[in-house]
Amino acid sequence: MAELEVVVGLEIHAQISTKTKMFCRCDNDSWDKVANVNVCPVCMGFPGQLPVLNEEALRKGIVAALALNCEIREFSKFDRKNYFYPDSPKGFQISQFDEPLSENGELEIGGKKIRITRLHLEDDAGKLTHVRDGSLVDFNRAGTPLMEIVSEPDIRSADEAEEYARVVQQILRYVGASEADMEKGMMRFDASVSIREKGSKTLNARGEIKNLNSFRALNKAIEAEVERQTVLWDAGNPQEEDFTIGWNDEKQEVYVMRSKEGSSDYRYFPEPDIPPVVLTKKEIEKLRSEIPELPAVRRERFVSEYKLSDGDARLLTVDRALADYYEKVVRICGDARLANSFVTTILMKHLKEELIDVGEQKVTAEMMGELLKLVVSGEISNNVAKGEVFEEMYESGKSAGEIVKKKGLKQISDTSELEAVCKKAIEANPQAVEDFKNGKDRAIGSIVGMVMKETKGQANPAKASEIVRKML
Repeated sequence: MAELEVVVGLEIHAQISTKTKMFCRCDNDSWDKVANVNVCPVCMGFPGQLPVLNEEALRKGIVAALALNCEIREFSKFDRKNYFYPDSPKGFQISQFDEPLSENGELEIGGKKIRITRLHLEDDAGKLTHVRDGSLVDFNRAGTPLMEIVSEPDIRSADEAEEYARVVQQILRYVGASEADMEKGMMRFDASVSIREKGSKTLNARGEIKNLNSFRALNKAIEAEVERQTVLWDAGNPQEEDFTIGWNDEKQEVYVMRSKEGSSDYRYFPEPDIPPVVLTKKEIEKLRSEIPELPAVRRERFVSEYKLSDGDARLLTVDRALADYYEKVVRICGDARLANSFVTTILMKHLKEELIDVGEQKVTAEMMGELLKLVVSGEISNNVAKGEVFEEMYESGKSAGEIVKKKGLKQISDTSELEAVCKKAIEANPQAVEDFKNGKDRAIGSIVGMVMKETKGQANPAKASEIVRKML
């Protein structure tokens, strides 16, 4: 039996981060709002109303396309995509068809390039909620600005599709084009899935799975659709036409909804109420210059410049705000490894427990940097900083200096003061002294331990160890 190969193409729909909707002045934030309050005659498609393109949505769409290595067209236009559905108040969607904003991009995923066909702009439909006796329509989301990112069928597994989608989400967040928060419906996927004999270049009939709203759903739905098509193939009855596929998240099952529509079914024609978008090379290059250092490049720099492991660099660069926070801490304290230890373990433990971002807690990068400066200078020990000081900083928002002074936590590094304590500890540990003289170097630890206990953890352990060793 021939070995089969999975072929996947993704369409990613991401809500653009703007204050207002795509073609009107309605609030773009409808999350958790009462139904049908963020609407107006324009986004509801009332007769005689003229849409006006949101300049910020256009700018962020261009920046996102550039970050995805797309070519920006100097001339693009909007089109009407005609279809009738209860959540589309206009009876059509304003999208882009044959002359989109951008084309021919690519992303590298695990050393493999995934080609991006296009990134174009459009507005969203409303939201349908199906209840026992009918369906409820909320038009708050109607007119929300979207970017649609269409890949070529270069993806070969559900895991690869998930990785690609995660990288796109990360890039959109880095450049500030979209929050891409799937819990709020800001990012959704349509996955086109087909199978073929390995080595074949033919694109067979596909199933397009619609409206997947999580990475897990994307992965599981692709796997389920591959299984459905494989069963047909093995039975000698392979799928021969394109279908639109639904995903039942509760049952973890796919199901055939209908035959797939083609572009002719939507009867595209140029949008008569919105002028074409005309850009100059200078305008495009100016926007390109505003793109921040992207995650993959920043990760490589963290490894080379700060000598971090690839795993720690990935963890720190997954979010731009976290990466910025870390670099600011390093600039203040001057110790990249110490900053990495505190941010990735101590701080992120709290962030994960509370499900918050780095900007939503009280310990600013400046405060963390000052705390670590105290460790680097030897004023407090690493353990005291990690425990008592940081925990109070996190809870109260007080500075490290204030807490150290208030609690008397400053580390004892004065030689004469430590010598007296060390001498006392040596006299109280004759067995450890004997063991050390007999070549058991680790025995020194019990003496230093007593020094730490005697000073309530405030002795500089390295200095204490040095003094004890010299005395012995």
